[in-house]
Amino acid sequence: MSDEIKNPNTEDEEYQPDLMTLEDEDGNEITFEVIDALDYKGVHYLAAVEYAETEEEAENAQLVILSVGEDDEGEYLDVVDDDELLLELGKLFEERLSDEYDIEE
Repeated sequence: MSDEIKNPNTEDEEYQPDLMTLEDEDGNEITFEVIDALDYKGVHYLAAVEYAETEEEAENAQLVILSVGEDDEGEYLDVVDDDELLLELGKLFEERLSDEYDIEE
């Protein structure tokens, strides 16, 4: 797979966010917007933020990095919680997204 990401601002069509709804450990549904994806060491990862309809809501968005896995039932998402891997992926996504988003450490 390619690590290339299309910039929605260069498309002729109106931008439509890539949304997905996930359930947290308490059973609450949360809608996320996938803002980037990449393959790293043979695993596919997604960078997502909680979906915000206004710029004001999006200001304090926290980046969530998910790994995409596959089992007998199909694809599944898992939160990356290994600190070292999270730092490596965070740097990669930050480099890729820094032109599009204000990223604060």
